Amino acid sequence: MDKRWKIDAIKELETVANEFISLFPTPTIFAFDGEMGVGKTTFITHLLKQFGIQEIDGSPTYSIINEYEINGLKIYHLDCYRIEQRNEILNLGMDELLNEKAYFFIEWAQKIDFILPTNVIWVYIRHNEINKSREIAFQP
Repeated sequence: MDKRWKIDAIKELETVANEFISLFPTPTIFAFDGEMGVGKTTFITHLLKQFGIQEIDGSPTYSIINEYEINGLKIYHLDCYRIEQRNEILNLGMDELLNEKAYFFIEWAQKIDFILPTNVIWVYIRHNEINKSREIAFQP
């Protein structure tokens, strides 16, 4: 399955997030790829809202991991931007964390790709400089 959305305005993100998450009714690991400032955190925030999470902690740039639980469902938002060495990943227990039955939204996932399972869904967010639109696409 390969799916794409073109986003012209931020107000469209709620609809896209709703459609996106409806395609994955069971816990899934999502690895987000996109340059800095492209909207990864913003899109993940809209995805978290689709689960009913109202109090969102923002980007876990400094804490690296934000954990949410709603109706017994665990959801993790990871931001791996600050990770510089592989041993940091293991010291944080990320390899074990990924074994949990939960939704994972991982920014800068390429930094931890060696511990990601093979069934991870890569989500690509790209910015079109000419018309200022964004494209969100994924492939399993």
